[in-house]
Amino acid sequence: MRDEFNLSKTIIITGGSDGIGAAAARTLVDRGHRVVIVGRSESKTRKIAAELGIPCYVADFADLAQVRGLAEELLQMYPEINVLANNAGGIMGERALTTAGYEKTFQVNHLSPFLLTRLLMPALIAGGATIIQTASVAARIFGRLNLEDLQNADGYTPQRAYGNAKLANILFTQELQHRFGTRGITAVAFHPGIVASSFASETTHFMRYIYHGPLKRLFTVTPAQGSDQLVWLAEGTPGVTFHPGAYYESRRIATKVNPEMHNSQTAEQLWNASDSLL
Repeated sequence: MRDEFNLSKTIIITGGSDGIGAAAARTLVDRGHRVVIVGRSESKTRKIAAELGIPCYVADFADLAQVRGLAEELLQMYPEINVLANNAGGIMGERALTTAGYEKTFQVNHLSPFLLTRLLMPALIAGGATIIQTASVAARIFGRLNLEDLQNADGYTPQRAYGNAKLANILFTQELQHRFGTRGITAVAFHPGIVASSFASETTHFMRYIYHGPLKRLFTVTPAQGSDQLVWLAEGTPGVTFHPGAYYESRRIATKVNPEMHNSQTAEQLWNASDSLL
């Protein structure tokens, strides 16, 4: 028994069919939690779900209609959700628009998780939920968020779009904590490290060679290692295990960050802009 942790939580993990999402699901199921995974690939998602004996849902975050359908199904089945891990995401190749007309990196990494979180809010409040964002150190290295160009139309590169989306994840975390903290919601974000998984498999950026090239063992950690913080935050007690609204690296609040991360006005404006787009 771990006194610090609350057992038997209902935990929703997006991006749960591979990488740190699948690794976290394995650990959390083994520890007695009620885990539900969401994935884009039906075959991969159902395979992990069958292995673990857990429910699963299939949704492509490049399609907002699928995100809305996912939220409706989850609300029907789980009136109380204790943890929502917004873990789905990725770096893309050439600039492309979704069917809704939004730049794909922005929608998959930020706008769809934003929408899912907002739609699930009744169940999240009922469950006193912790909402976890899988962010990235890319927010500091590449993030140059322009609220007037959230669709990355000006000077698009895969790494800049990804860095902006990960910075948006952190700003969303802070604004979520600000708006819903008094209603029992806790938000937190983390960087999992450079994880050897299918991440970056669809990009033309040099990150593809870091994650999938012959030198990947020098730069990457295993999915199990990368999932450590997700599991730690999912099981943890807000205000005891971790600080609400914070962004973590290696189980510590990150100190070397993008200065824009601390701009509460930007966080509020991003929230309002995201709301308007939806």
